Amino acid sequence: MTRNAVWALSNLCRGKNPPPEFAKVSSCLPVLSRLLFSSDSDLLADACWALSYLSDGPNEKIQAVIDSGVCRRLVELLMHNDYKVASPALRAVGNIVTGDDIQTQVILNCSALPCLLHLLSSPKESIRKEACWTISNITAGNRAQIQAVIDTNIFPVLIEILQKAEFRTRKEAAWAITNATSGGTPEQIRYLVSLGCIKPLCDLLTVMDSKIVQVALNGLENILRLGEQEGKRSGSGVNPYCGLIEEAYGLDKIEFLQSHENQEIYQKAFDLIEHYFGVEDDDSSLAPQVDETQQQFIFQQPEAPMEGFQL
Repeated sequence: MTRNAVWALSNLCRGKNPPPEFAKVSSCLPVLSRLLFSSDSDLLADACWALSYLSDGPNEKIQAVIDSGVCRRLVELLMHNDYKVASPALRAVGNIVTGDDIQTQVILNCSALPCLLHLLSSPKESIRKEACWTISNITAGNRAQIQAVIDTNIFPVLIEILQKAEFRTRKEAAWAITNATSGGTPEQIRYLVSLGCIKPLCDLLTVMDSKIVQVALNGLENILRLGEQEGKRSGSGVNPYCGLIEEAYGLDKIEFLQSHENQEIYQKAFDLIEHYFGVEDDDSSLAPQVDETQQQFIFQQPEAPMEGFQL
């Protein structure tokens, strides 16, 4: 009977078109907060799903969920050995960190980052993807929150995911990296570069998903902007990150994006080349082919002449 009641309660909190009237469904928050301590996995799962629905929305809804006192228990449930509990708990935590920096900090104060690091190694791709999404909302926060992610050693794992995971998970990892380059300090951005974030960002420039191409371009632009400042400060005028992007065949890919059908992408590509590289290359031999999955372009690496390059 209790299971059926909690399942029904969860469904009453669900829906977006139209969403349930929050003033009415939020009255169940005290009950849900108590249900989070049940030993029944089915009850736990439905309670977590209900909280994920209630926290999916504007900051006012998120604050109501926070005020119910469920955050610490939700973070604890991230480590539950049953995926059907950990998954909705992760969704609820992820929704809460879409709020403002103060709301995000509530979750961080519950020691969520070590749990998220653990989930990045989950055997379930859906959990890894959701963990990356949650982290991307944390790295969209303030510099202290970005530093907390650094201190938990999450970024090395994110960059590995950016290189090797399924595309849907790589997308979320890309957001996490680019968000950190957008709001991070120069030292934090240099740290990301030292971990090798440039090449996997360059690799994303060839995917068919226009939004992710823009995310990768934005991340590279943030890195190049820092490099320009460093070049001016050192007096050399040399941007140290231009060479790293060229070594990753990123310049070839950015040049190709100047003919992209998306106006924002080709304009961004043009601006990056004009501002940071100052080169124009109309070498048609660099034109890419499309891979078998129709999801990504393949760039041919230029071959050296048989007699070697003339220096």
